[in-house]
Amino acid sequence: MAVTEPAPAAPTVAHEGILRRQPLRETAARTYARSLPIVPVRARGITIEGADGRRYLDCGSGAGALALGHNHPVVLEAIRKVLDSGAPLHVPDLATPVKDAFTTELLATLPRRFAENARVRFCGPAGSDAVEAALTLVRTATGRDTLLAFTGASHGLTAGALAASAGAQDARVVRLPFPYDYRCPFGVGGERGAELAARWTEDLLDDPRGAAPVPAGMILEPVQGEGGVIPAPDTWLRRMRELTAERSIPLIADEVQTGVGRTGAFWAVEHSGIVPDVMVLSRAIGGSLPLALIVHHADLDCWPPGTPAGTFRGNQLAMAAGAATLKYVRENGLAGRAAVLGARMLGQLQGLAATHHCVGDVRGRGLMIGVELVAPAPGDPAPPDPVLAAAVQRECLSRGLIVELGGRRSSVVRLLPPLTLTDEQAAAVLDRFADALAAAERTAPRRSGADPCP
Repeated sequence: MAVTEPAPAAPTVAHEGILRRQPLRETAARTYARSLPIVPVRARGITIEGADGRRYLDCGSGAGALALGHNHPVVLEAIRKVLDSGAPLHVPDLATPVKDAFTTELLATLPRRFAENARVRFCGPAGSDAVEAALTLVRTATGRDTLLAFTGASHGLTAGALAASAGAQDARVVRLPFPYDYRCPFGVGGERGAELAARWTEDLLDDPRGAAPVPAGMILEPVQGEGGVIPAPDTWLRRMRELTAERSIPLIADEVQTGVGRTGAFWAVEHSGIVPDVMVLSRAIGGSLPLALIVHHADLDCWPPGTPAGTFRGNQLAMAAGAATLKYVRENGLAGRAAVLGARMLGQLQGLAATHHCVGDVRGRGLMIGVELVAPAPGDPAPPDPVLAAAVQRECLSRGLIVELGGRRSSVVRLLPPLTLTDEQAAAVLDRFADALAAAERTAPRRSGADPCP
């Protein structure tokens, strides 16, 4: 698909009116609308067209929910087929042909050692609902209450999911260091930093006078998303699996952002070869529509009949769209494509660090990429620069490129393009980002004492 440059056009009355009315009608909790003042009216693939006639390359992909981009033909066909069939659009947890087809396709994509003993539990429509279900599952199965979670984590916004996320305080959650090569909590980074993080966890679990009773489970992200696109080292993930398996502690892999080919493998746990006890799935799993579920080992299937699971866990359109997405990604090798194209994009972005001192680190896996921006100053690593990151996001938007921000202080520019990204589109994304970075460097306020970027 050809890349279309933004078409300059005077904002329409409708465009201005919609933007003006939104803050008068909606809560101040709006997030994307503040940094992306656009009114989407049409979309296809990576391209969004606003009501003002401008076109944008969308590297947010609906916060990672659009594995195939906007309005992919196979997704639309699957939705229309259900609509035209007269099938119910909503049922609770009843068996339907649509659900059976989705579950069959899902199990076919999972690692075989996991799928052969797996049970699927459909939850409410959001990833937070699935995280809550996973936490309840391991607490019910083990009869224990404490949870192991990690610094920088983001698992959702409901009470239990939020408690397991970074910044929250909960007596039932023990926070462990997550390997973060660029800002290693032990000051060493690399394999040594990951080894020290694993040893910290092991010592805590085995110290009879430690701060943690035997936990109900451990929850982790194979790549921290909101935390700043931080891939967990494969050796560290394998060590976490060993530590939990040896102590009969269920391991929960939160694949809400990393699943369905995003990281260059169909599921991010496949990079390290680990088999978790529970996987949490949402976002891309519904093919752009709300769907959330957990897949867990049959030995944990101790739910009593009638356990609440949420009303909207039988979304037939989402299951049809999800099955179509899973099948298309699998049959067209899009995970492998994401690995190749993502590595190429990472390499080109890392080249920017050589000429732009405000690029502190470039990292990621597959088409889940983060660029951490810093204020060059004495010290290693340099302090994060959220002001510059926000300026880069604005400059990207002015050039027709939509990006997200994340990281500890919102100083990481995140690129989550659809898995259908073409070489031409990837080049356009990188060109626009490089231009936006250079423009933001020239105009963004500098920290006191910081050296200017070239």
